[in-house]
Amino acid sequence: MLRIIISVMKVPAIEMTNVTKVFPGVIANDRVCFIVEQGEIHALLGENGAGKSTLMSILFGLYTVDSGVIKIMGKEVKIRSPNDATTLKIGMVHQHFKLVHNFTVTENIILGMESHDRFGNLSLKAAEKRVADLSETYGLSVNPQVRIENISVGMQQRVEILKILYRNANILIFDEPTAVLTPQEIDELLLILKKLKAEGKTIVFITHKLKEIKAAADRCTILRRGRSVDTVKVSETSEEELVEKMVGRVVSLRLDKKPIQLGDEVLRIEDLVVSGARSTPAVRGLSLEVRSGEILGIAGVDGNGQTELVEAIVGLRSAKSGRIFFKGKDISKESIRARNKNGIGLVPEDRHKHGLILDFRIDENLIPKNFHENPYSIYGFLQFKNIVSHVENLITQFDIRAGNGPTTLVKSMSGGNQQKVVIAREIDLSPELLIVSQPTRGLDVGAIEYIHKRIIEERDKGRGVLLVSFELDEILSLCDRIATISKGVITGVISAQDADERKIGAMMAD
Repeated sequence: MLRIIISVMKVPAIEMTNVTKVFPGVIANDRVCFIVEQGEIHALLGENGAGKSTLMSILFGLYTVDSGVIKIMGKEVKIRSPNDATTLKIGMVHQHFKLVHNFTVTENIILGMESHDRFGNLSLKAAEKRVADLSETYGLSVNPQVRIENISVGMQQRVEILKILYRNANILIFDEPTAVLTPQEIDELLLILKKLKAEGKTIVFITHKLKEIKAAADRCTILRRGRSVDTVKVSETSEEELVEKMVGRVVSLRLDKKPIQLGDEVLRIEDLVVSGARSTPAVRGLSLEVRSGEILGIAGVDGNGQTELVEAIVGLRSAKSGRIFFKGKDISKESIRARNKNGIGLVPEDRHKHGLILDFRIDENLIPKNFHENPYSIYGFLQFKNIVSHVENLITQFDIRAGNGPTTLVKSMSGGNQQKVVIAREIDLSPELLIVSQPTRGLDVGAIEYIHKRIIEERDKGRGVLLVSFELDEILSLCDRIATISKGVITGVISAQDADERKIGAMMAD
């Protein structure tokens, strides 16, 4: 008897073919092909501006496609809005959570799809039970009745996951999901992703972090300059190969540092208390010191007083009590300009809000701290020839890629080149204390490599560097000493040689 064995192949969960999206002056996606199999964790990797978020925004209905074909579970579809995506059982967890802080977990989850009894009353108890059941099924351990403002960032992310599971999503998109999590929360999230995969969910995972791709993803699609370059099996591809495909050149993932040469103390903080936005203490009796020739890193989850501490050091925020010493002198009451002139430089955490004037040109952004001084100004008149000459030198020295040179509008540049403008301005002033806050936030591997090298060069010149970062890999690779901060207090200081992610994570949680 002839036996005919018919093998039924699964159709892909997602099939995007020749997808193109054009914005004015920019081709964000150029005939991208992206295929995700059912029940896999698929990473999406690419430089800033490579088109990752645009592609996923098309899939979730935030943008409409200009041309190309999208198939979900083998069926061609038109996705014109997030409601269409929800109908197709597609959900998205955004990098910046979309939660109402004074609502409960359940109220956030059912928002927009509330059910009522025959008297018009909200059926909250039934919703709470379903949320509790989903939480138990997927190992999320979320209390349905607690308010969002009273839970951790990691728990808030679990609420976002429950929101899309409550809507019966089978395809889950995660956009940079680990950006604000502690190492323990990252490990927990990766376990949750694997649990979701085991339950039959299909996951697309956008991240810059190669370790997370290696730890969780089955396959990875790489985008470069709006085009799909390759799709690889993660288990068969090294981190170095992933980076080279992403950037188009070899990038060093390891930093070479000279042995530390400690000098005198440049910064000392004693019992500093600083108020936050609601006039409650954000920094609570904090003490710290930085010496020349070292990089001291401050590690902690966002919202634990880092912003207020930096602003108090540079004079942007007044301290309620405590003292700040720079090179032995109490500067607690000095003006911002005086602190800057004495030798304190700042690369702020938000380059758009505090680091640049986006509608100004490069040359105008590179001299705002010393435009009134010779040779840029003589008898109150700007000396444009001197300014342009100096700015051209900085553009070359810091590899700032600008189409129109000094006259290029900063808002037209990539995030990496904008950050280079900020760093060039601060380093050019030769500060004895360089404060660098979130220096590589949102940047791709190539820009990160360059900025790390410049920070190390300043340390090797004998400057004191205070680095504030949420990225533990960055802290561990750059710093000589590491201080952890929690609820506005330094919870410990450790030599980088003795530190690892586990130790730092435990210290952050104290």
